[in-house]
Amino acid sequence: MDFKELLSVPAIDGETMLRLLPLIIWSTVWKGIGMWQASKKRHLKWFIAILVLNTAGILPIVYTQFFAKKVGKKKK
Repeated sequence: MDFKELLSVPAIDGETMLRLLPLIIWSTVWKGIGMWQASKKRHLKWFIAILVLNTAGILPIVYTQFFAKKVGKKKK
């Protein structure tokens, strides 16, 4: 195996991309919602965590459903 082969990225065929597309859309939508709420409530640590970690939408859902609502209720 030479150096070029080590650096090359395998191509993704069309069928695999079609299977991954719903997950990519799901993750992107939830990441956007979570980041928007974190920035609106000035939660910098949550914003960075949601931005950096790719959890297929799980972390933004947890933040949106549990942590963002708790903070909103305390302020009222």
